[in-house]
Amino acid sequence: MIAILALAGGGALHWTLPLTLVIAAILVILVFSYTQVISAHPEGGGSYAVAKASLGRRVALLGTASLVVDYVLTVAVSLAVGAASVGSVFPSLSHHLVLVALAALAILTVVNMFGIASSAELLMVPATLFVLSILAVLVVAPFHAKPVAVIGGYAGPIVGTKTLGLLLLLKAFANGCTAITGVEAIANGVPAFKRPRARTAQRTELALGVLLGVMLVGLAVLITTDGVVPRDNVTILAQLTAGAFGKGVVFYVANLSVALALGLAANTSFGRLPVLMSLLAKDGRMPHLFYLRAERPIYRYGIAALALAAALLLVAVGAQTERLIPLFTIGVFIGFTISQVGLVRHWASTRPPKWRARAAINGVGATLTAIAVVVALLTKFLAGAWVVTLAIPLLIIMFARTENYYTKAGADLQLGLDPPHPTKRTAVMIIPVSAVDLLTERAVTAGLSMSDRVIAVCVAGDEDERTRIKAAWVAWAPDVPLEVVIDPHRSLVRTLVKYIHGIEDDPAVISVLIPEIVPRKWRHEILHNQRGRLLASALREETSVAVTTLPFHLHD
Repeated sequence: MIAILALAGGGALHWTLPLTLVIAAILVILVFSYTQVISAHPEGGGSYAVAKASLGRRVALLGTASLVVDYVLTVAVSLAVGAASVGSVFPSLSHHLVLVALAALAILTVVNMFGIASSAELLMVPATLFVLSILAVLVVAPFHAKPVAVIGGYAGPIVGTKTLGLLLLLKAFANGCTAITGVEAIANGVPAFKRPRARTAQRTELALGVLLGVMLVGLAVLITTDGVVPRDNVTILAQLTAGAFGKGVVFYVANLSVALALGLAANTSFGRLPVLMSLLAKDGRMPHLFYLRAERPIYRYGIAALALAAALLLVAVGAQTERLIPLFTIGVFIGFTISQVGLVRHWASTRPPKWRARAAINGVGATLTAIAVVVALLTKFLAGAWVVTLAIPLLIIMFARTENYYTKAGADLQLGLDPPHPTKRTAVMIIPVSAVDLLTERAVTAGLSMSDRVIAVCVAGDEDERTRIKAAWVAWAPDVPLEVVIDPHRSLVRTLVKYIHGIEDDPAVISVLIPEIVPRKWRHEILHNQRGRLLASALREETSVAVTTLPFHLHD
């Protein structure tokens, strides 16, 4: 926000506080709104849950796509700004922001793989230090007539290159709105809280709103009174802490706690987006693997997908905050608008006590956040917001097509209908073999244990080879018939598939048992052909037989 205002000269920086007060007013409305969302939808899901219940499928998909984009950008922006904070303390790292951000991303990913609760406990200390540091700056800084220390390259006099008009103020407002993104995260992840979950989440939401409002307005006052301006390779917060405490121990503790707290901001996405993705998977709008949970209560596929998307984004923009900010506001404020419009409809339909007042507050909030979306689109489109306007429709299409696929699959499986009663049928076990050896003996023994009718199938290149294979089989005498099929190319896969197609009219249930060599060391895999895996894949794609693999472990 300050960087945009500085384009109009030093005098324009006095708009910092008025714009911050407007943003703080929106924050108050949003906090109230999301406490109501938590109460109405304790299962989590935030704007997705509200839209799904009150606004219909299409709006729910829009809200969902916006939330997904928001959570990915929350990780990328938080880590990019965190890297900039570290660079403010250690100038040598300011030229390696991508590596710093990716290292932090890797740590967060590993920590979250051990569970959301443990990661929250790990980040509790830096979060507390962050809050105390900012509050200390707000208390101590006003007692100094001038900053204790000034850091960063000399900015020089602020010379205006643009006129301070409505468009510039709107751009600054759109940038400043990123300060209140994240207030929706609690409502999206209510199931992660301790019991009573809804009540705990509501208290957390209120605490978040109070702390964020006080710090945001307080910092805006300091920035205005001290005349803080953007400087090279340092953040605004670093300048304020240096001005309050100098460059001693407190300066390092405060700014490192800022960086770690930004890690906590990124961590909210790791705790919330996988939960949202699990809800989508449960509704058939994302692949069902995102609904799977590990032994610990975490969704590892969701965590991995988020980490990969954030890493690609950080690398693409070089961890530059100014390139990420234009992408950030749109998605989250679309979610804000949808949740509040949904609540207005919810109050109008349920009509609890004082529902008119609640609906009026949510209606005002929806209007303000909708204006913020329009402003961000108009002022940031060419600066990168077009990426979000493209990503959101693509995600909606993906959700819709995934849902259509699962609907058709459910129809094919006749889900919800009683299937015919199962009947017992005879079983035929087919075993592909290539020679008379111990591997073949193990396979035939296993086949006889599973079926009374076992057929071995072998491929020969010509008549002479077929004669030799049959002679060896007769000499072994396993009491199992052998079919030797001639194929000049000796293609077991093609030959076996063709053979099965020829006997599919048999009323018996056909199974194929594939013996497979498993070497002692993984690097020896390349020394064995992968015919068994290719055969299993071909049988699953081209036939309806049951496929079983029998591992044969080699040992020294």
